[in-house]
Amino acid sequence: MAERSFAKEVQMLKLGDGATFEGEGILAVTKALLQSGVSYIGGYEGAPVSHLIDVLSDSHEFMSSLGIHVENCANEAGAAAMLSASINYPIRGAITFKSIVGTNVSSDALSNLASAGVKGGALIIVGEDYGEGSSIIQERTHAFAMKSQAWLLDPRPDLQHIVNMVETAFELSEVSNTPVIMELRIRACHMTGKFKTKNNIRPKISTRDLLSEANFEPEKISLPPATYVQEKHKIMHRWPAAIQFVKDRQMNEFFKGDLSNVGIILQGGMYNGVLRALQTANLVNDLDQSRIPLMVLNVTYPLVPDEVTNFCRGKDSVLIIEEGQPAFLEQAIKALLQDEQLPIKVYGKNVFPMAGEYIGEVMLDGITKYVAEVLPNEASTKDVRQQSLFIQEMRQQALELLGAPLPPRAPTFCTGCPERPVFSAMKLLQNEIGPVHISADIGCHSFATLEPFFAGNTILGYGMGLASSAGISSLMDRRVISISGDGGFWHSGLTTGVASYVFNKGDGVLVILKNGYASATGHQHIPSSGTNFKNEPIEMNIESALRGVGVKWIKTVPSYKVSQMISALKSAMSDPKEGLKVVIADGECALAKQRRIKPIEAAQLKSRKRVVKTRFGIDEDTCTGDHSCIRLSGCPSLTIKENPDPLRKHPVSSITSTCIGCGNCGEVAHAAVLCPSFYRAEVIQNPSSWDRFLNQIQQFFIQMLQASKSKQIEGAL
Repeated sequence: MAERSFAKEVQMLKLGDGATFEGEGILAVTKALLQSGVSYIGGYEGAPVSHLIDVLSDSHEFMSSLGIHVENCANEAGAAAMLSASINYPIRGAITFKSIVGTNVSSDALSNLASAGVKGGALIIVGEDYGEGSSIIQERTHAFAMKSQAWLLDPRPDLQHIVNMVETAFELSEVSNTPVIMELRIRACHMTGKFKTKNNIRPKISTRDLLSEANFEPEKISLPPATYVQEKHKIMHRWPAAIQFVKDRQMNEFFKGDLSNVGIILQGGMYNGVLRALQTANLVNDLDQSRIPLMVLNVTYPLVPDEVTNFCRGKDSVLIIEEGQPAFLEQAIKALLQDEQLPIKVYGKNVFPMAGEYIGEVMLDGITKYVAEVLPNEASTKDVRQQSLFIQEMRQQALELLGAPLPPRAPTFCTGCPERPVFSAMKLLQNEIGPVHISADIGCHSFATLEPFFAGNTILGYGMGLASSAGISSLMDRRVISISGDGGFWHSGLTTGVASYVFNKGDGVLVILKNGYASATGHQHIPSSGTNFKNEPIEMNIESALRGVGVKWIKTVPSYKVSQMISALKSAMSDPKEGLKVVIADGECALAKQRRIKPIEAAQLKSRKRVVKTRFGIDEDTCTGDHSCIRLSGCPSLTIKENPDPLRKHPVSSITSTCIGCGNCGEVAHAAVLCPSFYRAEVIQNPSSWDRFLNQIQQFFIQMLQASKSKQIEGAL
């Protein structure tokens, strides 16, 4: 069950010519693909464009009616390989995934695709996951586009403009026989707006209109000597064709301004932020148009030399706003201006930070620094530097009011997450046998590298936990533990990790956290889910896959059973026989489970049926205030509160109402032989007659015991 359903919104994909679409950017992109006549679409889950996969999944029936093949790929490399359909045939196709990690995974296929070239339009839509809100390494797609000579679009964030750019991208791809990459930041993916729709184009070649003959073209094979010719063809024919098309179709935009001796060249995706900063700096006119001329690069690679030099000619200086590093655009533009011998000063990373996301404050600060230096006498700017100083003063006042910086809040597992008890078990295991090197992996379980578990020495890539142990495992006196989620296992872990480890006779322990979904990206279906994205049943399981590549030692343990997990890990770590030992922690993602059962419980309550919910609590009189439960569990529903006993100073542990009754805290307390302060309670809604009868008996005996205890206390006094 995906985190979000687009079942209602996908109806807008059917809108025809002249209608008005209103919704999110990611839906607008999907509509643009349909208006472009694509024959196939594929991709892999991954924020911030994971919802494009969800949209495709929810609309697969409509896609099928148009003859469009939709594929939820095993990984980004598989998605990129789909584009081979466009090499030999006039077929339009599109794929999507997160960049830069997804682009890295797909690089082999994309490099070969860019070398061979395409006959049908090929579009790669990547989520440029950059900045402090990102969950990945900080790199840019621009470097990949440059090395492979694939054209890179960075459209101005406006729904109509993005839709137009998607449609134009296919034309650019076909005119230059080159795949095109379109990067979309998370704000563009999920911004809302309107645009005028066109009729969907039914592809000429589709699942309903099949090709009758195969077309073999030896010059399209990426092998020598064809690859040498392909490289020359890129530079001599494809590159000039792309440059000419970008010029003719005016894909880059130019906005005039009355301050004509200066200018700003910016990535298209930065446009909204730049305009907002200019407004704040009082550098827009009454029509909300920039007073500084703007060159908006909707195509950031390749640059069109004539457009750049013509924009800069006659100006004293230009500011280049380019998010991230290295400063590819700044370096290229400086080289173009040098070739033309234009005496113009270029500003960029000297007023903007080299790295980091250009949020509003950063954008305002960089622009005001530039304006203060190049337009010192411009009266209408009202000393724009004061804007930046004002913000700094506000921050200082906030710090003084708070008295101290807010404590950092590290990301952690959700309440009831089945992966939390596994790492509690690992922590307890290490308390007994000593420190263990743990190779972590990408996914929700990467939170275990933070407090309170600190379980994970490295993270090298999705599904790469076991592969990253290969170098260190033979150099440690104790077996190394590797981590993998079931999403990472199916993505690449089975081949790069398990198969390689078995082939090389490696000796180590692999813990696979099987929660049934690609949980970190929104609960998309994977082979462990039991059904595919069309909800068709599948017969794939991790145990069979492991045995298929030769793993003999496999133990499956319920995730919440901490004692059993410790026992399994001990056995894996101490088994005298060498080889790979795999422990599968089986427990459905808590969020997905809650999303699945809540509608069922709501329906039961509505029909007056009995519903039982489990909750846990802590006896305040029994709790010693040791807080080992918190240190070993870290559950968000575990907290502390003031001790009710005036003779004890230490605060007691407490469980908030956010508890979902997973039982992990009690399991940890039992496994660690901590304290008996935890209790389990059942909240019964719509109780039966038997429930009421049992409750009366329980209350009777409780009252008797309380009365007896009171008499004993009175007698003692």
